[in-house]
Amino acid sequence: MTTVDSYNPADPGDLVVSAPSAGAAGVEEAIARARVAQREWWALGAAGRSAALGRAATAVEAAADELVALTVREVGKPVAEARGEVARTVAIWRYYAQAPFAAAGELHEPAAGQGLLLTRRRPYGVAGLVTPWNFPLAIPTWKAAPALAVGNTVVLKPAPEATACALRLAELAGLPDGVLTVVPGGGEEGAALVAGTDVVSFTGSTAVGRQVVAAAAGRGVPVQAEMGGLNAALVLPDADIAQAAAHLASAIAGYAGQKCTATSRVIAVGDAYEPLAEALAKALAQLAAADPALATTACGPVINAQALTRLTEAIDSARTAGATVLTGGVRVADRDGWYLEPTLLEGVPAAHPLASEEFFGPVAVLLPAADLDEAVALANDTRHSLSTSVHSRSLDVALAAADRLDAGMIRINAPSSGVDYHLPFGGAKAASYGSREQGQAVLDFYTASRTVSVLPTETY
Repeated sequence: MTTVDSYNPADPGDLVVSAPSAGAAGVEEAIARARVAQREWWALGAAGRSAALGRAATAVEAAADELVALTVREVGKPVAEARGEVARTVAIWRYYAQAPFAAAGELHEPAAGQGLLLTRRRPYGVAGLVTPWNFPLAIPTWKAAPALAVGNTVVLKPAPEATACALRLAELAGLPDGVLTVVPGGGEEGAALVAGTDVVSFTGSTAVGRQVVAAAAGRGVPVQAEMGGLNAALVLPDADIAQAAAHLASAIAGYAGQKCTATSRVIAVGDAYEPLAEALAKALAQLAAADPALATTACGPVINAQALTRLTEAIDSARTAGATVLTGGVRVADRDGWYLEPTLLEGVPAAHPLASEEFFGPVAVLLPAADLDEAVALANDTRHSLSTSVHSRSLDVALAAADRLDAGMIRINAPSSGVDYHLPFGGAKAASYGSREQGQAVLDFYTASRTVSVLPTETY
């Protein structure tokens, strides 16, 4: 039997879970069960689905300490961030527990004559979700909860590295059989899920995301895909340099840079360059990679050996191409886990992959810009921009820059990393495909609109 094995990135010898792979046949069976269960789930009505999602929130909250420990162990998330993720997961369940009571359509006046024109939104049936390992509780929840709220059932295929978290989350949710099913596995299971469900939501790499979009679109089913970003931070000369450096260090090194909203390019405008380079290198050096179970840790290990190798090879390649490492750039040698010190480089050639691709680690490049126009052009010179930050004491300048930036989310005088779950989430260009996630937008994504015309009946 093939298994999915998930190891602790801070202690690679620690096997967190070994779960049987579902296989394509297992995924098909899960979809079939979900399709049967969907009829009764929809028939519960708004009150029944709301109560079920509320109970899921309560159960997750009661198991908070257990889930924090599991998140630290399975994906190496620093314990402070793990607590925040569990709290956010509870909040998301509770937020969408109210969604079943939201208006499911609109009433319109007929263009001529008498009668009724109305729209009604209805669930598609079975939602297929493919989720990453970096937010092993929050992302499955912000996909599953809205899909469930509007009457779909869910089959979830988590990243192999987050299998234990997904299985425990579904168990705690306590929903009726077939309503929320986890299918452990890899590419085979993901492909079967996309091939058999009625609406698809994906978060992961750009390469896999494109395959998911093509497969779902080829079947004519709705699909959304979040595929990360090469996120920039613009620091203007009038910015509070110390504050900006602290925000940038957090966005670069927090959770070892393993967030799709992490900053990987820092663009210093004009006279901001020299003081920012010094302050940011110092701030990153203070966020040394350490045991994620310690309360003081901000930067834990990267997720696996392959990620560590990819990052160290990229840094070495940039050095060879003429770049200078201002801080970090080395593996932590005195412990067994997959640790890389937070890294800042300058002089990285524009053609080098570190300047043009997402590496998903605690690594950023520092770039100079003569003025705001050049900074905006540099920030926009990417195929995928999810989140950008602008740092300036002038709100007028920052807002004007925000209007010119190609990014799905723009944060002013704040780290690029950070998400408000009640607002639309998504990127620009190749960072995203389809409808936005979260908030009201995702409720529309998980439902199909029907227009109903009611003509008057003459009575005699």
